[in-house]
Amino acid sequence: MLALLPLIAAADGTADTLPWHEARQLVLVTTPDWDASDGSLQRFERIDGNWRAVAAAVPITVGRAGSAWGVGLHPSQSDGPQKREGDGRAPAGAFALGQAFGYAGSADTAMPYQAMRASDYCIDVDGSPLYNRIVDRNEVGEAAVAGSTEPMRRDLHADGDQRYRQGLVIRHNPGNLSGAGSCIFAHLWKAPGEATAGCTAMDPNAMQALLAWLQPRAQPVFVLLPRAEYARLKRSWQLPEPAGAKP
Repeated sequence: MLALLPLIAAADGTADTLPWHEARQLVLVTTPDWDASDGSLQRFERIDGNWRAVAAAVPITVGRAGSAWGVGLHPSQSDGPQKREGDGRAPAGAFALGQAFGYAGSADTAMPYQAMRASDYCIDVDGSPLYNRIVDRNEVGEAAVAGSTEPMRRDLHADGDQRYRQGLVIRHNPGNLSGAGSCIFAHLWKAPGEATAGCTAMDPNAMQALLAWLQPRAQPVFVLLPRAEYARLKRSWQLPEPAGAKP
């Protein structure tokens, strides 16, 4: 759990708290604008109080409709689109990272890992008491997963789909607020450059590198922002300069 830590000076001179102040690993995703479905991902480590890139930026895709403010570690933002269930947008903001998951029995990662089974579903049914949670159909019952479009073994339920062969939970909407958006992951892309329903997708090499690098003790944080919002929030959120950024 990322803890609230000391006050820092925000960009406007006011005092602010950063729930990710102690994070020593940062996954930074930037996109051209709110409606863009493409972008880049770069990994950073905090060394002597400063963020340092540990690898080159890699291409990623986000929601087919772009991105919108999500619910996470960051303060609520009123300017810009707001993430809603089924809008095809990836949640923007700062988020804790949850468990890794995949089709294999184990993975090369220090993150908690769950091997998915044919009975595992993430519930994206608005109004369900299990909304935004990964559940086992054998435990919760067939009726509880009825209507979910997120079987976690997509290879078994969706004609061999490999997108969830390796993935990672992005802890958007941790309070499971109905309608605020659900089942947000980092996962493999179906094809290079193909957008998602709201997740962040990448090629297998990038995913493998990400999973192998992440360390729970480093309290990693995931940040996704359009470039204009990144420029506005960089100082107050204490973010690094992404690769290819214009001075």
